[in-house]
Amino acid sequence: MSGKKGMQSCKDCKKDVSKKGLCAGILYGIFPHFGCILFIVFTIFGVTAASAFLMPLLVNVTFLYGLIALSFVFATVSAIFYLKQRGKISFESIKENYRYLLILYGTAIFVNVIMFLVIFPMLANLGSSRSVAGVSQEIQSVLTLEVDIPCSGHAFLVIGDVSKIEGVYEVKYTYPDIFDVYYDSEEILEEEILSAEIFEEFSANVK
Repeated sequence: MSGKKGMQSCKDCKKDVSKKGLCAGILYGIFPHFGCILFIVFTIFGVTAASAFLMPLLVNVTFLYGLIALSFVFATVSAIFYLKQRGKISFESIKENYRYLLILYGTAIFVNVIMFLVIFPMLANLGSSRSVAGVSQEIQSVLTLEVDIPCSGHAFLVIGDVSKIEGVYEVKYTYPDIFDVYYDSEEILEEEILSAEIFEEFSANVK
């Protein structure tokens, strides 16, 4: 009986380690994207003051990379505390607790990849279009742009700024940096679209 209890206790311990590593990894994986998430939420719900406050931070590429680096610093600090609680920090301790460390860093990396490749591209194209019912096919034009954004989290900034231009009806984003701008060719010129303020921060080239 004692052997079975020991095995059950070991399984419970592994589950607890996995859960702790998973939760910490998700937290540190989401951390660097928190500003982008807030900006998207504020923009969707029309909180313009908050969006305007976050805008200068989000267009700063150094700030973005700093946050990503900081998330892994936090993950490392978390790992150090975890190892200290279980004895001391040593190569043997790392080997004994590899499961927690692997889950922690693996989850953080996985969350970042999912945010870049799935979540942000999907959110970027939400609510980016206006009604084109009254626009004839003859005056509908498409301008395809390659925009130098640092990551897909910045696609929403481009779409938000370009969509505000009168005569632009829809902006579609394709990972990693392609934007199709649908506009009324009788109301606006390509040059006017390319003069959008966001392109002062992220350069755009016509494809």
